[in-house]
Amino acid sequence: MSEGAYQRLWESSHVTLQELLDQEQPLLDPVPDRERQSLQHRLSALYLNYLWLLRRLDTIYDQILQPQKRRLLRRLLDGVAGRVLELQEELVRTDFCEYRCLDDLLPELKLTPEDLEVPIPKYFLLEQASVLKDRSLLLAEILSKMEPGAPEKSFSGMHQVEAICLLQKAERARQGRLRARFMREIRREEELDRRTREEGRHKFSQEQASVIIQKVWKGHQQRKRTQVDRQVEMEFIGMLPLSNETESSDILSQASHRDGIRRLHQMEKEEEFRLAMNQTHGALMETEGPIMKEKMQEQIRQWLIECHALTGRFPDYPDESAGGSYLIFADKTPEQVKMALEQQALDNKKKEQEKKKKDEETKKGKEAKAKRGDVDNMLKVLPSKFVPMIDAGHEEYLKRWKNRPENAHPSPSFDLESLREAKRKDVEVEIRIQVDELMRQELRNLRLVVDKEEGRLLKALKKKPAKKAGKKKKEKDLTVSRSLDSLFEELVCHHLLKKCETVALKDYAGDCLYLGSILNVAEKLPMPSLFDIRQNIALYAILRLGSPDVHAMAPLIRSILLVGPPGMGKKMLVKAVCTETGANLFDLSPNNLQGKYPGRSGAQMAVHMVFKVARLLQPSVIWIGGAEKTFYKKVPKEEREMDPKRIKKDLIQALRLLGPGDRVMLIGTTARPQLAEMKGLCQTYERVLLMPRPDYASRFVLWKRMIETQGVQVTQSLDISALAKVSDGYTAGNILQVTQSVLTERRLLQLPKKPLMASEFLGYLAKLEPVYREEEESLKSQMTGQNDHCAPLRRK
Repeated sequence: MSEGAYQRLWESSHVTLQELLDQEQPLLDPVPDRERQSLQHRLSALYLNYLWLLRRLDTIYDQILQPQKRRLLRRLLDGVAGRVLELQEELVRTDFCEYRCLDDLLPELKLTPEDLEVPIPKYFLLEQASVLKDRSLLLAEILSKMEPGAPEKSFSGMHQVEAICLLQKAERARQGRLRARFMREIRREEELDRRTREEGRHKFSQEQASVIIQKVWKGHQQRKRTQVDRQVEMEFIGMLPLSNETESSDILSQASHRDGIRRLHQMEKEEEFRLAMNQTHGALMETEGPIMKEKMQEQIRQWLIECHALTGRFPDYPDESAGGSYLIFADKTPEQVKMALEQQALDNKKKEQEKKKKDEETKKGKEAKAKRGDVDNMLKVLPSKFVPMIDAGHEEYLKRWKNRPENAHPSPSFDLESLREAKRKDVEVEIRIQVDELMRQELRNLRLVVDKEEGRLLKALKKKPAKKAGKKKKEKDLTVSRSLDSLFEELVCHHLLKKCETVALKDYAGDCLYLGSILNVAEKLPMPSLFDIRQNIALYAILRLGSPDVHAMAPLIRSILLVGPPGMGKKMLVKAVCTETGANLFDLSPNNLQGKYPGRSGAQMAVHMVFKVARLLQPSVIWIGGAEKTFYKKVPKEEREMDPKRIKKDLIQALRLLGPGDRVMLIGTTARPQLAEMKGLCQTYERVLLMPRPDYASRFVLWKRMIETQGVQVTQSLDISALAKVSDGYTAGNILQVTQSVLTERRLLQLPKKPLMASEFLGYLAKLEPVYREEEESLKSQMTGQNDHCAPLRRK
């Protein structure tokens, strides 16, 4: 696509953005509890529209070349991503559930199930590629020092006579197999000839023979046409894979190659823009800087003289915290400036009084409401932190970029006039600070000469003491004298910092619920699908960890707990979070800590070092496998030596110290949460995500994906639908294990002559133990029955 095409996409995106901003203000009006479903519908529609807009802005930002437009797009992209997270929190708050079914909104909004996928901005990894490369090289260097050199494999030589005998034996065996095959074919032909002689041949006339040949040929041709028509129809409705997959893969590779070329051009344009910014700043300081400085000084002197003539004394110079000389540059008379300063003081007093009145009124209102027992609660949507950010970006687009004459054929180069205008404001700010210092000294001299004052002290605004919202303990640094490199190396040597495997989030295959809303209407809460789990991981972890601006303003989530039977891909999701965000992977699992950092002080040091390095090398993921062990009700005898609960206290304290902007997330995984103290477990992990068995749609996608991953093209002879049906209760790990057991190297070589059948998988599948429905229901009731302790677990 060209620059003009991306410009048109940008223009159409702002039309949609204006419509969404118009819907934001009515959303803040309180709604009675009886209209909860209507509010959920509005929030869900807004959420899906913002998701669509996020995907569109990510595409434009990734490919557009103009550097000034990219800066505006980046702010809009972060703002829309943050708004998606806010709407997710509002939906959870109003729906009392971490998962939701939005399939009923797709026809209304003219969207497809693919539009439910949460897009992950590409700049998460692209903009920190060099940092990730350096970090991986450092990690590889430390690991290479730890691993002992592999001994060279020595092969014992073979005598010449033994080698000749071995070759002769293999050759005789090959010739024997060929002779046996020839003899079988000869015997088969002799048997066919004998039967023909015994039965006698039926003689046909020439006309009968031609009719039979035509009949056979026409039937063969018609069967081929029918088979081709059926293949085309099944491919069209999506029941069979496309036959031209190689062509589509070639097209996709070409498209990705073009995207890479445009990113290289982006880097060139960005470098040009940086050089131009430095040059423009220097040029403005040289050419316009002295004029600005002189003009400001004259304006301030005139203001001082007018104030002296008006009041008989020189005024106090405006403090820097109040804006400094910026108040004087606002084209106001001395009387207006004086009135503005007085009005500002009055406004501050009024605000304090109004705040006190509001607090008293709210207290009285709450007491009166409690007395009269008002049951009709009102639902309120919290004000957004990201909507003003999006609105400001949209206004900037309307003023600067919308009605430009070159929009039909936009140039990828930067706009020099806009650059000079932006830099001129920066230069004015720098010069204003310098002028303020000079004019304060000049004001002192004027008072000495004119008013004969000995340097009256300037009145500084008294800073109000900050309200003590709650004393936040500062973390005591146990490693003050140590460098980051030494801490990094020690954690790698003790395997607390690990090299993460590359796993994309899309590799966690699974389909969405297509009938979830119907089940909700029937008051049957559906179990979440693998698609829903993937969505929540993207929302709760990846979007927050990927962007510093989004993490600083979005609703804070410090920890997630993944609960599900073994083989559901919990570790895979942890690796996917690290891969998609470029995060470091720290392992604080009890099994990994066994024998390391012994004693109470050792556990404290381990947790302190992990959280310190994690904050310094953001983003970071701290993983605890077997999270229930840290909160055991009763430690089993065989694990007492491990002492799995020794980091419990330090872990909770370190987690509380994480705030907005600290892109560090604790992710725990467990298959046995019933063994833990539910109160401590759920207070530590702010979001608990239940991972049930795959449903039919997800199992169909899993079987197909895993078979194709082994290099097998799915054909009509392989009934994947039957496999998905008979594998009810089996996890994704079971399906992967069965696929790898069947599709061995020998079986892959036999595929051209012997097509793959569904029955080949049943024997291996029967040897594995499924997850029974009773176990799943027990796990679900165990987790959802602890609502008193588990605030994040919102279930109907």
